[in-house]
Amino acid sequence: MTTPDPHGDLPEAAGRRMAEGSFTSGLTVPDFAASLHLGLEPVAFVQGFNVMQWGWYRNAGPMGAGTLFGQPVGTPYGAAAGWSENWQCPHGYGILSAEHRAYGINFEETWVEQAWTRGITGALDRMVEEAATAGAHGVVGVVDSTSSLADMGVLEFRTQGTAVRVVGAPAPAGAPWTTYLAGERLTKLIEAGYAPMSVALTMASVQVYANCVTQYLARSGGMYGGTGWTTTEVQQLANAQMAVRNLARRSIRATVGPDSLHAASLSATTSEIGEGDAQLQCLIRGNRVRRFKGFDPVPPPVPTVRLS
Repeated sequence: MTTPDPHGDLPEAAGRRMAEGSFTSGLTVPDFAASLHLGLEPVAFVQGFNVMQWGWYRNAGPMGAGTLFGQPVGTPYGAAAGWSENWQCPHGYGILSAEHRAYGINFEETWVEQAWTRGITGALDRMVEEAATAGAHGVVGVVDSTSSLADMGVLEFRTQGTAVRVVGAPAPAGAPWTTYLAGERLTKLIEAGYAPMSVALTMASVQVYANCVTQYLARSGGMYGGTGWTTTEVQQLANAQMAVRNLARRSIRATVGPDSLHAASLSATTSEIGEGDAQLQCLIRGNRVRRFKGFDPVPPPVPTVRLS
């Protein structure tokens, strides 16, 4: 007795593809075609999640120079000390009142940075683990996001991408590499002689506790010192904005190490707390790449469909 061919009613090429098994992909059609041209065969759509209870620390006490439990004031006990700068009142002590802010400080929230790193790293690790289980060499087109879940004080970290296998290569020996790139941008990277190693991302967080001048300038109407309307630099906030970006750049350099950072992007947010107080955060993401050869153009693609 002959077993009927389950694909007998299909063309030979279609039957062969069906016999090879299916895959899922998050790539666009052009990126999918470019991956195949590079010899990267999609294996599966992979993702990773991490959910964390998010507690926000607000230092409401005096924050002048000095230490608390052996650490700089402004740092919760047990957290690593980070960058900080003091902003003292310039008016002298003759006019001070209970409401007058005689001190101010900008300080790095290292505990926020460490918690964020733990959250996004957990999501990335789970995505890479899923790709390794699928037998992939790498993950292309990675997308990451962070969002709040309702009003529960919970943050969800999510990463996703398309796991790919290098056609004709032996089974992967280590963890799959990852990259935000896909399609033509990934092709140009490899043409330039660079191989993707991993996605690189870091976040810096700075809190501003305003001194009297910053508090006055941040009030609606711009009143300061009885001089009426003013247009002037709020120096404490400007310094904090520069600092949070410099801290993020310093951190990403440490993350990349001797490799290069390609296609980097920077985004910054400001959360106003009131009376000049604010929390500033800066996120940098990019692709950690390593040179493995000189410039070597990829052969042009061969058309597979003709219109005439």
